[in-house]
Amino acid sequence: MLKDARLICADQVIETEVCIVGAGAAGITLAREFIGYKTKVCLVESGGLEFDPQTQALAEASTVGDPFLPLKDIRHRMFGGNSNLWSIKIGKGQKGVRYAPLDEIDFEKRDGLPYSGWPIERSHLEPYYKRAQSVCQAGPFAYDPDTWENEQAKRLPVNEQQMLSAVFHFGRGNVFSQEYRDELIKADNITVLLNLNAVEIETNESVRTATRLRVASLQGNQFWIAAKVFILAQGGLENPRTLLMSNRQQMAGLGNQHDVVGRYFMDHPLVQGGDFIPADANLFNKMSLYDLRRVNDVPVLGYFKLPQELMRREQLVNISTVLFPRPSKRQLKAIESFKAMAQALVHRKFSQLSTKEFVNIIGGIDYVMLASYLAATKNQSLLHGFHRGGWSELPNNQKRFKVFEVIHQVEQLPNPANRVVLSKERDPLGCQKLELHWRWDTDNALNIQRSQKIVAQEFASSGLGEYRIEYKEGLPKLGIPSGTAHHMGTTRMHIDPKQGVVDENCQVHGISNLFIAGSSVFPTGGYANPTLTIVALSIRLADWIKKSTELVGTTNLGSGLRTMEKSK
Repeated sequence: MLKDARLICADQVIETEVCIVGAGAAGITLAREFIGYKTKVCLVESGGLEFDPQTQALAEASTVGDPFLPLKDIRHRMFGGNSNLWSIKIGKGQKGVRYAPLDEIDFEKRDGLPYSGWPIERSHLEPYYKRAQSVCQAGPFAYDPDTWENEQAKRLPVNEQQMLSAVFHFGRGNVFSQEYRDELIKADNITVLLNLNAVEIETNESVRTATRLRVASLQGNQFWIAAKVFILAQGGLENPRTLLMSNRQQMAGLGNQHDVVGRYFMDHPLVQGGDFIPADANLFNKMSLYDLRRVNDVPVLGYFKLPQELMRREQLVNISTVLFPRPSKRQLKAIESFKAMAQALVHRKFSQLSTKEFVNIIGGIDYVMLASYLAATKNQSLLHGFHRGGWSELPNNQKRFKVFEVIHQVEQLPNPANRVVLSKERDPLGCQKLELHWRWDTDNALNIQRSQKIVAQEFASSGLGEYRIEYKEGLPKLGIPSGTAHHMGTTRMHIDPKQGVVDENCQVHGISNLFIAGSSVFPTGGYANPTLTIVALSIRLADWIKKSTELVGTTNLGSGLRTMEKSK
């Protein structure tokens, strides 16, 4: 069932059994796990089915510290959440996102890496990863190259004690934003409330049980949702914001007795590594495995990572290495200027057209003409990158390209000083806006620099070519502004409430029926895009809630929950 909350009368109380806040990948996955049960589920979404600028304005926030992507542009308030922003062209006119599980080492407490370690192991999450792979419709759960190699696409011959090949999968964004939306609307036991914003979680006097969620729409009507179980699934920024705003009964906010809510914010910064120059230009025709392509109708992309034993021994953070083919410097400058001028013309920003851009284009007109022709006739990109592959499908790449650009998606170490707090500014609902405090630590950068040197040494010793690492002020060159919209860590998982907001079951410490889903519970983030792990943890949480409510009186969920019996 679908309802527009703007049409609901003010000051009433809507009763349900499970209330999920946020209809992104986490919230949608959770709600789907209750389809076919008698349990009443209410899924609350800030936005609607279409983009609304007024609603999106609620995401406005400020940043203190190093340059970071504007927060209002990378948190999408609309059914489907950020799946509406996924923009990688994966073929057949479809757009999607990269998938990969976290590595075993990402769950470990590692020497030399403060605040590392999850209260669960990777092996525990394995069955949930396999279920998540199916939910994401991203092909078989196979992330090593064996499944994806053939005569035309083979991994490069490197020393696997120094560097490994692995594979990213890709899946469609409209699986969540459209396909699963339609499933939920048809489900008899699920109500999707659109255009409705969480304002405050209310609890009983002892602050041990959440009782109601106060909600409001931009049209001014305000009411409550009473439930037996509450799950926040609003993302790495809004989850802590809701806890911090719920401060009438606990001044610091719910779950924040030890000042942990909002701390340990992490993202996956991109490091612009430099150039890899093949020793033999024919290597450009042997790199199909490392191009975004479809194999058995599954979009995949090969990349490099470090062996876990090496990382343990050298106390390294996790890092991935992706290669994108590039023409000469002259030609690259020309195509970048051509793209900039095209954008300016499309948006009628004629003041941005400059003589310098024209000169650059003329200087590399040979490549501009070739790239434009291939874009028009062969569905090629003007400049291949994370958003587009397919370059390996054409012959004679040794004539088109000169180098590979090296991009690293890296692990950011958890740091309690990187955090989100409530600002003094308020949004149209009267809620305090967020303020992100974020800095890129030198120790983190130096750790990554060591990994870059290992990659460079292996490319050289294997005879493949030279990796010329590009530094900025002696450190790895970070993309500016930083961020990939992978917001993690702000309600981290830890068995000790002094070090985490939720326990190993994603339950907020001290509150029996309040849970959190999404990457905000990640203690560490590895390098992998978080969505597959978000979906896996959401499936696990749904299983836990269903199992726990069948044990009323024997679990910490309390006696107020009713048994959830599956419909026959």
